[in-house]
Amino acid sequence: MPSFFSNKKLIILLVSLIILVALIGYSTSNRENPTGPEKLVRDSVGWVQNLFSTPAHFVGGFIENVRDIKDLYEENQLLKSRLDEYAQISVERNQLANENETLQDMLDLQDTLNDYVKRPATVIHRNPDRWTQYVGINLGEDNNITTDMAVVDSNGGLVGKVKQTSKFTSYVQLLSDNDPSNQVSAQIMDGEDIPGYGFIEGYDEDRNLLILRKIDVEADIEPEQTVTTSGLGDVYPAGLILGEVEEVELDEYGLSQTAYVKPAADFSAFGYLYVVERGTDAMDPSLLEEED
Repeated sequence: MPSFFSNKKLIILLVSLIILVALIGYSTSNRENPTGPEKLVRDSVGWVQNLFSTPAHFVGGFIENVRDIKDLYEENQLLKSRLDEYAQISVERNQLANENETLQDMLDLQDTLNDYVKRPATVIHRNPDRWTQYVGINLGEDNNITTDMAVVDSNGGLVGKVKQTSKFTSYVQLLSDNDPSNQVSAQIMDGEDIPGYGFIEGYDEDRNLLILRKIDVEADIEPEQTVTTSGLGDVYPAGLILGEVEEVELDEYGLSQTAYVKPAADFSAFGYLYVVERGTDAMDPSLLEEED
């Protein structure tokens, strides 16, 4: 028995447990006013909690803001992609509308060029360095396309002639090409009358006008008269529309007139063309050589 109470460590442990149980029981009792030590402990714990909660709330708010910004960015990107899709759809719709209108015009053209064999073609190539000279089309020798066939646009305006052919494609030389050999025998129409003839012999790139030379000096040529092919050359059938007279002047020697013609075809933009085979045979080359 004396040995038991002589163990100081055991006594201290038992007293501590008793005090701890008493404090727990006292603190859990229904009391409205806490004791001084409880207030001290609560204030100390509250200060420590506040010390850690402030930066924790700041970090949490920052992460939440970053998440919101990320969500807004993703939503903005989605809306932007939808706008891009809408713009693309609008472009495709307009392009389809233009193609539909062009194809409709080409169908209507069948009734106005019934004297010729017409083969619709698609422009598949255009070199920026030779923009005003040549275009490539998707018809070639397999489609019975030969050189010097006339080419018109969907409205019947003369574009040029086939210059080179391969098995499946061809090059079309435009009237806007200032090659000296690129000439067209033309006639000027005034209603049912033909007041004059001449030759398309060049293109004014600054004014976008065809140059019609060698018109008889006595011919009564006026602006707004229609200019068409005469059919007197070896290439172009008669009646293909070249354009409309915009201005007339005497040549530098005063021996003939020169007319500037606003072309019916827009050489800057077209997607579909017609290759025209003339119904009447051209002059036999051998006869032309004999004439020379």
